Amino acid sequence: MFNRERTEIAVIGAGVVGLTIALELVDQGREVVLVDPGPPGMGASYGNAGTIAGYATSPVGTPDVLRSLPSLMFSRTSPLAIRHRALPSLMPWLLRFLRQSLPAATERNARAIAALLADAGERWDDLALRVQGAGILQRRGCLYLYETAEALQAAEAEMARRRVLGVEVDLIGPDELAEMEPALPPAAGAAFFPGATFLDDPGRMMGLLAAAVLARARHLPVRAERLTRKPDGVVIEGPGLHLHARRVIIAAGAHSRDLARQAGDRVPLDTERGYHVEWDMAEPLLSRPTCPTARGFYLCPMAGRLRVAGTVELGGLRLPPSPHRIERLVEGARTFFPDLGAPDREWMGFRPSLPDSLPVIGPSVGGAEVVLAFGHGHLGVTLAPVTARIVAALLNEQPPPLDTAPYRPGRF
Repeated sequence: MFNRERTEIAVIGAGVVGLTIALELVDQGREVVLVDPGPPGMGASYGNAGTIAGYATSPVGTPDVLRSLPSLMFSRTSPLAIRHRALPSLMPWLLRFLRQSLPAATERNARAIAALLADAGERWDDLALRVQGAGILQRRGCLYLYETAEALQAAEAEMARRRVLGVEVDLIGPDELAEMEPALPPAAGAAFFPGATFLDDPGRMMGLLAAAVLARARHLPVRAERLTRKPDGVVIEGPGLHLHARRVIIAAGAHSRDLARQAGDRVPLDTERGYHVEWDMAEPLLSRPTCPTARGFYLCPMAGRLRVAGTVELGGLRLPPSPHRIERLVEGARTFFPDLGAPDREWMGFRPSLPDSLPVIGPSVGGAEVVLAFGHGHLGVTLAPVTARIVAALLNEQPPPLDTAPYRPGRF
């Protein structure tokens, strides 16, 4: 049972975004308490593809997705799935998503994503050094794999749009692809992002980040359930919890929506359920993360194992994992590496997703004593350091490192 406690700043959520915000604040000498029922750095922060995806400027919703949505939703082999039991509760989110997939919205959202990603790699270089994790950050680029000549040709226009937004990318043919990744079966070619980096052990990096934070901040292992504004701050309550904080950061990922609503912000957050499977192996089959774009997953070389991560399943927080999603990842991996046996482990986690593919980062409409920092979708790991810089600047009443208007909580 916790006593009534006080702190200067409470960070609700100890995933990669919450931890990186907390690190930024303790480095500035601020008093910080983390509130999260789980071990810091686990969940989606551990189970992802490990990519620092500075190239991922395209929102999830685009005109191409809009045109393909019926087949994507109802094909069992689709990289996008919707759990039918969750469909009624998902309808408001889906309607917003459809609007955000129109051409003008797609272009606007892509520019806003690109602004956040502009120096993601450099910020991760700095963060890895600060937590003694530079050896986990690998600098071998990333591949988008195209299995047919038609897909490779169609990619040219998309890569041209990314170059306009500042992304360095080269389209390569089958011979160069085979030289880079000889274990892959023949394919038409790939988009190679030479400046991309990746974590070859996301769990270990999260452990180092958590250790750096917890050396100077406290962690209360309990779920925050209620927020109440007071004249001198905010009271956070939950089972055995009564914490009075002058400032509160809501960075609880997929669990943030109800807390934000209590703070006065109606944010249309919903949940993508992400999956991975892993095979232990002494030597990696690949040199760099490789995404077969038509299949919606990443083949990820990691320390001592191959992780296959991805696909999108809209299904909320309560339904059990889908065996079919796991089977699809296993079957997809064996398309490229037929000798793989049964996977050594499987996992499901929750991505906090907004219809426009943009996070909310900024002060609550109810008052600046609460700051929102969640909804990063597929880019939580990538965008954690820039999100931390923005939040710290807001708390210090300093200009943030970029225009935050596209990410404001009140945009909905």
